[in-house]
Amino acid sequence: MAGTLMQALDTTIANVALPYMRGSLSASQDQITWVLTSYIVAAAVMTAPVGWLAARFGKKNILLVSMMGFTVASMLCGAATDLTEIVVFRLLQGVFGAALAPLSQAVMIDLYPIEKRAQVMAIWGIGIMLGPILGPTLGGFLTDAYSWRWVFYVNVPFGIAATIGLWLVFKDTHRNDELKFDWSGFGFIALAMGALQLMLDRGNTQDWFGSTEIVIYAVLTGLGMFLFLVHMVTAEKPFLPRKMFRDRNFTSSSVVMFVVGAVLLASSALMPPYLQSLGGYTVLQTGLLLGPRGFGTIAAMLLVGKFGNKWDPRVLMSVGTACVSFSLWQMAQWTPSIAFNELLVVSIIQGFGFGMVFSPLNLVAFATLPGQFRTDGSAFANLVRNVGSAIGVSVSVMILTDSMQAIRADLTRFASPFNRGLAVNAESLYMNLQLPTGQQTLNGMIGVRAAIDAYANDFLAMAALSLVMFPLIWMMRRPSFTGAPRQEKQSLGESAPEGAVPKPAE
Repeated sequence: MAGTLMQALDTTIANVALPYMRGSLSASQDQITWVLTSYIVAAAVMTAPVGWLAARFGKKNILLVSMMGFTVASMLCGAATDLTEIVVFRLLQGVFGAALAPLSQAVMIDLYPIEKRAQVMAIWGIGIMLGPILGPTLGGFLTDAYSWRWVFYVNVPFGIAATIGLWLVFKDTHRNDELKFDWSGFGFIALAMGALQLMLDRGNTQDWFGSTEIVIYAVLTGLGMFLFLVHMVTAEKPFLPRKMFRDRNFTSSSVVMFVVGAVLLASSALMPPYLQSLGGYTVLQTGLLLGPRGFGTIAAMLLVGKFGNKWDPRVLMSVGTACVSFSLWQMAQWTPSIAFNELLVVSIIQGFGFGMVFSPLNLVAFATLPGQFRTDGSAFANLVRNVGSAIGVSVSVMILTDSMQAIRADLTRFASPFNRGLAVNAESLYMNLQLPTGQQTLNGMIGVRAAIDAYANDFLAMAALSLVMFPLIWMMRRPSFTGAPRQEKQSLGESAPEGAVPKPAE
């Protein structure tokens, strides 16, 4: 759980520190974004082969190497003296951190019988969901109180403690020394994921398809995905088992996971600049204002952990989706003068909604999936969530930028001495419109109004996207969480063979 929380935190914890890192490392605005891009690309590429690595070398060995590598890379990131060093070290962070979340999920599912998995997935979900939510809060506090280097140093003591715990307690799992690696399948998906992440991250600064660089990334993404799908259909032993996708619950859950990743990280990425640039809050205040969302998530996780086996998980996910959609619709009505109480309530409702969706989603996804596919399934689910997060952030920034330009151009048409409505409703401003100070004041007002409406468009787009989850949720079958007796006792970290897969309740 420590490794999972650290890896999830590092997807957003560095965001609020980027302006400070830019000055310290003498980097341009375009260059400093590689601190985020390198981590995301490496994590996306290396998540895919986690299932094979665990089966070939054992879950304990991969977890230990990943934890130690992530901890050392975090320490190196904090000690970096120039842009090249921190980009390389963040790349290593992504490489070693990729296996932490999927392997921890697979191990926790293996450790407990199906009737206890609601509690287990609630605990695991707290770590994976609180990371992106609390990342800006913790990052803002550490940057404000100490320096940006501490957003990386904070991983070191927890990484050391987790490594020692794994070494002493965790027992190794079965290894298949004869397992062959599908280099073709890995090469195709690595090409697709790497090019996609680069396209999404660089697109906003390179004018999207008006840039040759982005067009090249798009072509490589399409080529990689096409070759991967053809290879998966035709290969005797493809990189990802084909039978895994015949499980309706797992396939539907993967699509919902994509949407959850997109909406969760996009909303987390939009709120800090909204509160800082429009609301006038400091970095620390922004972090504290985003904290209540985490309390809502914890409350939902605890509720699902206690009653998840008794209630229909589809109902729980529907309630959570409704909460997320409602909160995003409410956020679309916000202005910079939003009352603190309303901001607090909406944030808690949104966090509660994400928690109500995420924990039951992991229960349903793996309840009917055969045991031999769990590690691959967990890696694929985490990969889908990460890709959804990357696409969600890039699309939300694109909508924000385009909306702001369009709204500003539309409002500017009315900023004229010939507009009699302006003379009647804003007489003092109209009288000064011929002066530079009056023009600057009106220009600032137009900019603020355009930004408010652009953020509203983004929140409305995310609210509409979250509604897609409703039909997908009810395409799933309700699994049974009562009839899977354990066939043998397990020591911590040992994967016992699964018994018969419980028949889903009609």
